[in-house]
Amino acid sequence: MAFEPQGKGDSDPQVALLLGVVSDLVAELRGGERLTVSLDSDLERELGLDSLARAELLSRVERVVQGRLPEDALGRVECPRDVLTLLMPVGPATRPAAQGAEAGSRSGPGIALPAEAGTLVEVLDWHARRTPERAYLHFYSGGQQLDSRSFGALHEAAGRMAGGLRAQGIGSGQTVALMLPTSVDFLAAFLGVMMAGAVPVPMYPPARRATLEDHLRRQAGILNNAQAVMLLTSEEVLPLAPLLKGLAPALRTVCRVADLPKAGAERPRIKAGDIAFLQYTSGSTGDPKGVVLSHANLLANIRAMGQAVGASPADVFVSWLPLYHDMGLIGAWLGSLYYGMNFVLMSPLAFLSRPLRWLQAIQRHGGTLSAGPNFAYELCLRRISDEELAGLDLRTWRCAFNGAEPISPVTLEAFCERFASCGFRREAMMPVYGLAECAVGLAFPPVNRGPRVDTVQRRPFSRRGRALPAGPEQTGALRFVACGRPLPGHAIRIVDPAGRECPERVEGEVEFKGPSACQG
Repeated sequence: MAFEPQGKGDSDPQVALLLGVVSDLVAELRGGERLTVSLDSDLERELGLDSLARAELLSRVERVVQGRLPEDALGRVECPRDVLTLLMPVGPATRPAAQGAEAGSRSGPGIALPAEAGTLVEVLDWHARRTPERAYLHFYSGGQQLDSRSFGALHEAAGRMAGGLRAQGIGSGQTVALMLPTSVDFLAAFLGVMMAGAVPVPMYPPARRATLEDHLRRQAGILNNAQAVMLLTSEEVLPLAPLLKGLAPALRTVCRVADLPKAGAERPRIKAGDIAFLQYTSGSTGDPKGVVLSHANLLANIRAMGQAVGASPADVFVSWLPLYHDMGLIGAWLGSLYYGMNFVLMSPLAFLSRPLRWLQAIQRHGGTLSAGPNFAYELCLRRISDEELAGLDLRTWRCAFNGAEPISPVTLEAFCERFASCGFRREAMMPVYGLAECAVGLAFPPVNRGPRVDTVQRRPFSRRGRALPAGPEQTGALRFVACGRPLPGHAIRIVDPAGRECPERVEGEVEFKGPSACQG
C-alpha cells in the first residue's frame, strides 16, 4: 500500500495515518506533549525532529504503510508532504547474498605490509605498485548497487586529482577543503590533495538543500581557521560560492571535483613530518580549532591500532561512518588502506535510514572489523525487527569497535544478547577510547576479552570523585564501561587539576603521550 499525494488533504485516511505516525513520535520525544501536525509542518523547526528522529520517523512510516522510501529520503524530507511524494510501493522482498558471495571480498594471508612507508601517499604507491588490479574498495553508491575499485584505479584517480590541483595553482602546504558526501570522489580527492603536496581539510557536507545557506555560514569558521584556498564540493553549493568567498577571504576557488583540469604534474616530495591533514573536532560554531596531524602521527596510530587487534590483509572492514570524522576517516578507511584489507563503504544516510544494511553488508562481505558509536548499536536494537534477524549471520565479525561517544552498558549488553542468535559473539564487542589529538585511537581492550563493566557506589563518586566498588545488592550504583589499555607505544595517566597523578580509582583528567600525539 502506497500513498498517492496528488489531491489529498489532511482529512484523507492515508494522510491521517501518516500524520498520526508523525504526531505519535513527536509526543514521545516531548514527554507526551502533542503538537498540531499538518502536511506542511517543518519537521525540524516546528516539530523539533533532528536527523536521528527523522530517521526513526521514516522507518515507522515504512512499517505502518508497508511502503519504501528512497535511500536519500533522509536528506530530502522537510515536511510530511515530502514523505507522501517520495513513498513507493514495496517490491518483492530480497535477501542479502550469503556470506562469501562477493568475489574478491576476502584477501589471502601472507601479503606483506608497507612497513617502510613514511607517508600515506607512499602507502598508496606501495599497494598500487604491488597489486594494481586487486579490488580493494567496495562502495554502495545507492541501495544495493556496488561500485568496486582497485588499488591501481584509486591511485590513478588520485594522481589525476593532484595534477588538476597543481594546474590550478595549488602549492605545497596550502589547504584544500573537502565538503563532499561519502563517495569515491571524496577518497580520490583526499589522497589527490596529499599527492599535490597540499593539506586536505574534511568538512561536514550539507545534509539538506533547505538549510544549505545556514550550513555554509556555520562552516565558514573552519574555512577561515584553516585558511583554505580551495573548496571541493558538490553541485548545489556552487551558486553560493560568492557568499563563501565573502565569509572566507582566503578562499580563491569553489568547484566540483569534475571541474578540475585534466593535467599531469610533477609530484612534490612529501616527508613523514609534513602535515597530512587538519582534523576539526567540532563542526562550526564559535571559534573552531583544527588538530594538526602529520603523516608520522597518522601512520603511528594506524600501526598501533593494527597491532592491538592483529589486523591483516585477510580482514574486511565494513563502514558507514562519515569520512569527515576521525573514526570513519582514519580508523576505518585509512587503516584498511594501510593493511590492504578490503574496505566496504556505504553512506551514513544509508545506515541511518535502514540500520539493517550495516549488518547485511557484514554478512555479505564476510566483514571481520566494523565500528560505530553507541547510538549505532542502539539503532540496531530499536529498528531491526525479529523477522529481519532471520537468516542474518554475523559469525565473521571478530572486532565490533564501540566508541566516539559515551558507551551505555545497557545498550552494549542488550546488543550482545539480542544478536547472539545471529552468531555475534560477546567477545567481539570492543569498547574503545580515542580523541582527535591522538589521531583517533588511544586505548583498546584485548581482542576476544569481551566488555567489562565497573559498578561503583554513586555517592562517593558523585561527591568526591572516588570510584569505590559497589556490591551486587547495592541500589543506585553507577556503571562504567572499561575501554581497555593504552595502544602499543602510548601511555595514559589520570591527573588532578594541578597536574598531579591521581591514585587508583580517583576521577581526574586524561593525559597521554605517544607517537600519535598531534603537532598542535
